[in-house]
Amino acid sequence: MNATALPETVPSGADSRAQRRRTAGRSTAKLVVTEAKLFVRDPLGSFFAVIFPAALVLILGSAIPGFDEPSPDLGGRRPIELYLPITLALAIGTVALVNLLGALAADREKGILRRLSTTPAPPVRLLVAQVTVNASALLVGCALALLGGRLVFGIETRPHVPGLLLAFVLGAASMSSLALLLAAFTPTSRAAAGIGSLVYYPMLFAAGVWTPGPAMPDAVRRVADFTPLGAASQALQDAWVGDWPQPLHLAVLVACIAGFGALAAKLFRWS
Repeated sequence: MNATALPETVPSGADSRAQRRRTAGRSTAKLVVTEAKLFVRDPLGSFFAVIFPAALVLILGSAIPGFDEPSPDLGGRRPIELYLPITLALAIGTVALVNLLGALAADREKGILRRLSTTPAPPVRLLVAQVTVNASALLVGCALALLGGRLVFGIETRPHVPGLLLAFVLGAASMSSLALLLAAFTPTSRAAAGIGSLVYYPMLFAAGVWTPGPAMPDAVRRVADFTPLGAASQALQDAWVGDWPQPLHLAVLVACIAGFGALAAKLFRWS
């Protein structure tokens, strides 16, 4: 009897594990759908994550004199061409430090994180859902900005595609890690708005949103190189013109992911 019973226990255990994986996948998918609905219902957050990058490109290119004309200070390139990769960095910073940070703080303030921590479902699935929704919004926002630049201003470039993708992924991961770290210290959505702003606006300056990298003073640019969004912006700009990103910028991004991620994992609390 024992010999005949053994073969039946193996598929039973395998089926049980497969069933748990399917259940986990379905619960995570439901969380993603729920978080996506909440994201869409926040018009201000949705606007800044999805629409604002493209709107900024169109406004700057249309309203600022000479922004769509070749500039001798930029080697004959148009400022709008230089600004597109900076816009990608802007989108990364906005999604991480405004949307992701604000959503996590709001979930903690409402007790959602605490309730999830007491259920059989691992709370980390909420983080997966949040990152999935915000990453999707980031991709849509960047795609709209690139599409607007191409259709309206006829921007034609030949970027270093692998370098551009690598810079984009590392930049998004480093800023998301920073957002998770800041979320450990933000018990309310109001606190998230305050802390996020203190970090967000200097980061935008380092990324060249106010002053493009080539126009920055050398000392300021060197400092910006060692910030996550500044390094991401410079790496995106290098890849945008067909070059491989500088090793320094990639190393800074990897270090930020490792450092911020480790601290976030250690300090993050569900309540």
